[in-house]
Amino acid sequence: MSYNHDNKTITTERLVLRLFQQSEANEVAKLCNNYNIYKSTLYLPYPYSVEDAMTWIERHDDNFTKNRAFEFAITDRKTGDLYGAIALSNNEKFQQGEIAYWIGEEFWGNGFATEAAQAIIQFGFGEKKLHKIFARYFSSNPASGKVLEKLGMKQEGILTDHIVKDNRFESLVFYGLINPEDVVS
Repeated sequence: MSYNHDNKTITTERLVLRLFQQSEANEVAKLCNNYNIYKSTLYLPYPYSVEDAMTWIERHDDNFTKNRAFEFAITDRKTGDLYGAIALSNNEKFQQGEIAYWIGEEFWGNGFATEAAQAIIQFGFGEKKLHKIFARYFSSNPASGKVLEKLGMKQEGILTDHIVKDNRFESLVFYGLINPEDVVS
Protein backbone atom coordinates (compact mmCIF):
# COMPACT_ATOMS: atom_id res chain seq x y z
CA MET A 1 0.00 0.00 0.00
CA SER A 2 1.27 3.43 -0.85
CA TYR A 3 -0.38 6.73 0.00
CA ASN A 4 0.07 9.83 -2.15
CA HIS A 5 -0.52 12.94 -0.02
CA ASP A 6 -0.75 15.31 -2.98
CA ASN A 7 -3.61 13.62 -4.81
CA LYS A 8 -5.09 11.79 -1.78
CA THR A 9 -4.85 8.32 -3.31
CA ILE A 10 -4.00 4.93 -1.90
CA THR A 11 -2.60 2.36 -4.30
CA THR A 12 -2.63 -1.40 -3.73
CA GLU A 13 -1.72 -4.34 -5.95
CA ARG A 14 -4.99 -4.19 -7.92
CA LEU A 15 -6.76 -1.03 -6.73
CA VAL A 16 -6.58 2.71 -6.48
CA LEU A 17 -8.57 4.31 -3.67
CA ARG A 18 -9.28 7.95 -4.52
CA LEU A 19 -11.78 10.70 -3.87
CA PHE A 20 -15.03 10.50 -5.77
CA GLN A 21 -15.86 13.07 -8.43
CA GLN A 22 -19.31 14.59 -9.01
CA SER A 23 -19.15 13.22 -12.56
CA GLU A 24 -19.43 9.71 -11.06
CA ALA A 25 -22.84 10.33 -9.45
CA ASN A 26 -24.68 8.37 -12.16
CA GLU A 27 -22.36 5.39 -11.78
CA VAL A 28 -22.59 5.49 -7.98
CA ALA A 29 -26.39 5.61 -8.20
CA LYS A 30 -26.39 2.67 -10.63
CA LEU A 31 -24.29 0.55 -8.24
CA CYS A 32 -26.10 1.61 -5.04
CA ASN A 33 -29.64 1.37 -6.34
CA ASN A 34 -29.56 -2.31 -5.48
CA TYR A 35 -31.67 -3.87 -2.75
CA ASN A 36 -28.96 -6.44 -1.95
CA ILE A 37 -26.53 -3.64 -1.05
CA TYR A 38 -29.17 -1.60 0.75
CA LYS A 39 -30.23 -4.48 3.01
CA SER A 40 -26.68 -4.89 4.34
CA THR A 41 -25.86 -1.21 4.91
CA LEU A 42 -26.86 1.05 7.75
CA TYR A 43 -27.27 4.38 5.97
CA LEU A 44 -27.77 3.88 2.22
CA PRO A 45 -31.29 4.76 1.12
CA TYR A 46 -33.30 2.65 -1.29
CA PRO A 47 -34.14 3.44 -3.95
CA TYR A 48 -30.85 5.30 -4.42
CA SER A 49 -30.94 8.29 -6.76
CA VAL A 50 -28.37 10.37 -8.62
CA GLU A 51 -29.26 13.21 -6.21
CA ASP A 52 -28.39 10.93 -3.26
CA ALA A 53 -25.01 10.25 -4.85
CA MET A 54 -24.35 13.93 -5.55
CA THR A 55 -25.23 14.97 -1.99
CA TRP A 56 -22.98 12.23 -0.59
CA ILE A 57 -20.02 12.99 -2.88
CA GLU A 58 -20.12 16.75 -2.31
CA ARG A 59 -19.25 16.28 1.40
CA HIS A 60 -16.15 14.14 0.83
CA ASP A 61 -13.51 16.79 0.16
CA ASP A 62 -14.58 18.88 3.16
CA ASN A 63 -14.64 15.79 5.42
CA PHE A 64 -11.15 14.85 4.23
CA THR A 65 -9.75 18.37 4.62
CA LYS A 66 -11.21 18.71 8.12
CA ASN A 67 -9.85 15.27 9.08
CA ARG A 68 -13.35 13.96 9.94
CA ALA A 69 -13.70 11.11 7.46
CA PHE A 70 -11.81 9.69 4.51
CA GLU A 71 -14.19 8.44 1.82
CA PHE A 72 -12.63 6.75 -1.17
CA ALA A 73 -13.83 5.31 -4.46
CA ILE A 74 -12.55 1.75 -4.90
CA THR A 75 -11.31 1.61 -8.49
CA ASP A 76 -9.40 -0.80 -10.71
CA ARG A 77 -5.73 0.17 -10.85
CA LYS A 78 -5.45 -0.50 -14.61
CA THR A 79 -8.85 0.43 -16.03
CA GLY A 80 -10.15 2.93 -13.48
CA ASP A 81 -13.46 1.02 -13.27
CA LEU A 82 -15.47 1.86 -10.15
CA TYR A 83 -16.11 -1.15 -7.88
CA GLY A 84 -17.47 0.51 -4.74
CA ALA A 85 -16.56 2.73 -1.81
CA ILE A 86 -14.70 2.54 1.46
CA ALA A 87 -14.59 5.07 4.26
CA LEU A 88 -12.74 5.55 7.51
CA SER A 89 -14.23 7.91 10.08
CA ASN A 90 -11.81 9.75 12.36
CA ASN A 91 -12.70 10.33 15.99
CA GLU A 92 -9.61 12.32 16.99
CA LYS A 93 -10.66 12.62 20.64
CA PHE A 94 -10.58 8.84 21.10
CA GLN A 95 -7.95 8.10 18.39
CA GLN A 96 -10.25 5.65 16.66
CA GLY A 97 -12.03 5.24 13.37
CA GLU A 98 -14.74 3.09 11.87
CA ILE A 99 -14.48 1.36 8.51
CA ALA A 100 -17.55 1.20 6.28
CA TYR A 101 -17.70 -0.07 2.72
CA TRP A 102 -19.89 -1.28 -0.10
CA ILE A 103 -19.04 -3.10 -3.32
CA GLY A 104 -21.26 -3.19 -6.39
CA GLU A 105 -22.96 -6.59 -6.52
CA GLU A 106 -21.46 -7.49 -9.91
CA PHE A 107 -18.00 -7.24 -8.29
CA TRP A 108 -18.69 -9.37 -5.19
CA GLY A 109 -16.43 -12.33 -4.52
CA ASN A 110 -13.25 -10.84 -6.00
CA GLY A 111 -11.60 -9.76 -2.75
CA PHE A 112 -11.93 -6.04 -3.49
CA ALA A 113 -13.46 -5.23 -0.08
CA THR A 114 -10.69 -7.08 1.73
CA GLU A 115 -7.90 -5.46 -0.32
CA ALA A 116 -9.38 -1.97 0.07
CA ALA A 117 -9.97 -2.48 3.81
CA GLN A 118 -6.39 -3.70 4.35
CA ALA A 119 -5.18 -0.51 2.69
CA ILE A 120 -7.51 1.74 4.69
CA ILE A 121 -6.33 0.11 7.93
CA GLN A 122 -2.70 0.79 6.99
CA PHE A 123 -3.70 4.37 6.12
CA GLY A 124 -5.53 4.79 9.45
CA PHE A 125 -2.72 3.41 11.58
CA GLY A 126 0.23 4.72 9.55
CA GLU A 127 -0.95 8.09 8.25
CA LYS A 128 -3.64 9.09 10.75
CA LYS A 129 -2.00 7.48 13.80
CA LEU A 130 -5.23 5.93 15.04
CA HIS A 131 -5.03 3.65 18.06
CA LYS A 132 -8.05 1.54 17.10
CA ILE A 133 -10.07 0.79 13.99
CA PHE A 134 -13.44 -0.91 14.25
CA ALA A 135 -16.30 -2.01 12.03
CA ARG A 136 -19.82 -3.29 12.49
CA TYR A 137 -22.11 -5.34 10.33
CA PHE A 138 -25.58 -6.84 10.43
CA SER A 139 -25.59 -10.38 11.77
CA SER A 140 -27.67 -11.25 8.69
CA ASN A 141 -24.59 -10.46 6.52
CA PRO A 142 -21.92 -12.98 7.60
CA ALA A 143 -19.85 -12.27 4.44
CA SER A 144 -18.91 -8.92 5.97
CA GLY A 145 -17.74 -10.71 9.10
CA LYS A 146 -15.45 -12.91 7.00
CA VAL A 147 -13.87 -9.80 5.46
CA LEU A 148 -13.20 -8.38 8.93
CA GLU A 149 -11.68 -11.63 10.14
CA LYS A 150 -9.34 -11.69 7.12
CA LEU A 151 -8.17 -8.25 8.23
CA GLY A 152 -7.15 -9.61 11.61
CA MET A 153 -10.01 -7.94 13.43
CA LYS A 154 -11.51 -9.64 16.47
CA GLN A 155 -15.17 -9.82 17.38
CA GLU A 156 -15.81 -7.57 20.37
CA GLY A 157 -19.52 -7.98 20.86
CA ILE A 158 -23.02 -8.16 19.48
CA LEU A 159 -25.70 -5.56 20.05
CA THR A 160 -28.83 -7.70 19.81
CA ASP A 161 -31.82 -6.26 17.93
CA HIS A 162 -30.05 -2.89 17.97
CA ILE A 163 -31.57 -1.23 14.90
CA VAL A 164 -34.66 -1.54 12.74
CA LYS A 165 -34.19 -2.14 9.02
CA ASP A 166 -37.16 -2.80 6.76
CA ASN A 167 -39.49 -3.13 9.74
CA ARG A 168 -37.45 -5.85 11.44
CA PHE A 169 -34.82 -5.75 14.14
CA GLU A 170 -31.19 -6.36 13.20
CA SER A 171 -28.29 -7.20 15.47
CA LEU A 172 -24.98 -5.40 14.96
CA VAL A 173 -21.75 -7.37 15.30
CA PHE A 174 -18.73 -5.26 16.28
CA TYR A 175 -15.14 -6.07 15.34
CA GLY A 176 -12.02 -4.15 16.27
CA LEU A 177 -8.28 -3.97 15.77
CA ILE A 178 -5.68 -2.15 17.88
CA ASN A 179 -2.74 -0.50 16.13
CA PRO A 180 0.10 -3.01 16.61
CA GLU A 181 2.53 -0.08 17.02
CA ASP A 182 0.56 1.05 20.10
CA VAL A 183 0.54 -2.30 21.90
CA VAL A 184 2.60 -2.24 25.09
CA SER A 185 4.32 -5.53 25.86
